[in-house]
Amino acid sequence: MAAAALLRRRALPSSCRHDVYIRYLLSYSDLHSSVNSANLRFWRGYHNSGKFDLTDMTHPHLWYPNAREKKRKVFLHVGPTNSGKTHNALKRLEASSSGVYCGPLRLLAREVAKRLNEASVPCNLTTGQEREEIEGAKHNSVTVEMADVTTEYQCAVIDEIQMVGCRTRGFSFTRALLGLCSDELHVCGDPAAVPIIQRLLEATGDVVTVQYYERLSPLVPLKTTLGSFSNIKEGDCMVTFSRREIYKLKKKVEMAGKHLCSVVYGSLPPETRTKQATMFNDESSHLNVLVASDAIGMGLNLNISRIIFSTLKKFDGVCTRELTVPEIKQIAGRAGRYGSKFPVGEVTCLDAEDLPLLHSSLKSPSPIIKRAGLFPTFDLLSVYSRLQGTVFLHPILERFLEKAKLSPDYFIADCEDMLKVAVIVDELPLGLYDKYLFCQSPVDVNDDISTQGLIQFAENYAKKGIVRLKEIFTPGTLRVPKTHNQLKELESVHKVLELYVWLSYRFDDSFPDRELADSQKLICSMLIEEYLERSGWQQPGQRRALPSLRKLSQEYDAPQLRKYFPEIDARSK
Repeated sequence: MAAAALLRRRALPSSCRHDVYIRYLLSYSDLHSSVNSANLRFWRGYHNSGKFDLTDMTHPHLWYPNAREKKRKVFLHVGPTNSGKTHNALKRLEASSSGVYCGPLRLLAREVAKRLNEASVPCNLTTGQEREEIEGAKHNSVTVEMADVTTEYQCAVIDEIQMVGCRTRGFSFTRALLGLCSDELHVCGDPAAVPIIQRLLEATGDVVTVQYYERLSPLVPLKTTLGSFSNIKEGDCMVTFSRREIYKLKKKVEMAGKHLCSVVYGSLPPETRTKQATMFNDESSHLNVLVASDAIGMGLNLNISRIIFSTLKKFDGVCTRELTVPEIKQIAGRAGRYGSKFPVGEVTCLDAEDLPLLHSSLKSPSPIIKRAGLFPTFDLLSVYSRLQGTVFLHPILERFLEKAKLSPDYFIADCEDMLKVAVIVDELPLGLYDKYLFCQSPVDVNDDISTQGLIQFAENYAKKGIVRLKEIFTPGTLRVPKTHNQLKELESVHKVLELYVWLSYRFDDSFPDRELADSQKLICSMLIEEYLERSGWQQPGQRRALPSLRKLSQEYDAPQLRKYFPEIDARSK
């Protein structure tokens, strides 16, 4: 089989150098398996001779031979938020005999799966933490990291392609762009991505067509600030960039006695974000104002009339900086959703000093994206580790990335978090692939509880080969938060449960308590929603029953519910 793979190099363009042939061949598992103890000395000597270099990543399109066998028709749908670009791409996906949607968020993947199924197009849902299979489905809706580059499709859609320039996740969009094996590829996003996409696809031989879109409904930047909080009205969305500020603004709006608020921010469980958005959109709901972070920028359909920035600065994990032009446009563009009860969107600020930046940003095109993210495949790292004679992942990553050679159109993805996890798992008796999976997991290394959960999962897996959830988590101990710190802790517990579910899909029977983790995730979401309910201002004696409790009552028996909601009996009377 390896010999047959070697013969396939004749299909490559004659202009390709010999090292490009080697990278092309590494995509074949039979060649990968041939790097064993019997011929390892040959491969190591050949690598060290300089005749080929595993760290040469200048032709990543050759990592995907299935896609290169096709001459794909690529359609770029580009325009501002609320321009119908993704809608048109999805119409083509619906009409295809088979296809895949690749989105940046679970919420978007779920929304598209629901849309296709409701249109009588059976569609599976596949995310890092979810698998929903529909009988007879030939369509899939996935988060971009889960894109399958080995299956053939008639049609594929990649959403928010400007994220190809994201320093942490951009490489996943590059992989989907270069690797999806489809007759048609529809790519949606900001016009700023057009030049880099065109350059990347020059090497693939694909036929590229660009279609530009205009916004479907007006977006009006106001010349005056909000002024008094008494000027808040139904459909407003106040935007800020920290959990504490979100709850401060929520309290300030509600203390005026006119409105109640939904909240949406990144560390809320996705289920809670969706429910908060749903209640905000529901005209019969009391929650008619939204207080949110930039998490509203994509992934949620929201009926917003006016965006009000409380600030145009945010802490990005490294420093406090001004929002970029794309960030301002993405958030502001959520106002005035086409077809909603607010056909004209408005945007303003709390602080008059922010108005010039807001107005100039909305008039400016987004800066052109100059490079796309890239990261070595596990096969490359695996062969490289064998040539280096070590199974320690941290030094392999550091050494490979230090020596990596790229074309000017690419950058190496920021893998700082991955390196931090590699230090942890290198202390354990695990194989390289197991270490790699733990490093790819959605652990929040800046969250102590989340990080401790990963450590315990990895240690238990290394020691026993099986990880029971109850060894580190006791069901029935969760409670409705009473303070901001308790809320943050419960959000962290939810992250640990999500991590367990993610690992359960990759380590098969070694993480057998997926159903328990899923049920406890639901409990976490309900407890957080109850906190949001209790934290809302209301007149004495006018406490509203939370719909989620009624749903809980249908899904769990009363004794179990009493562990979490001691007052449930009182509510049922």
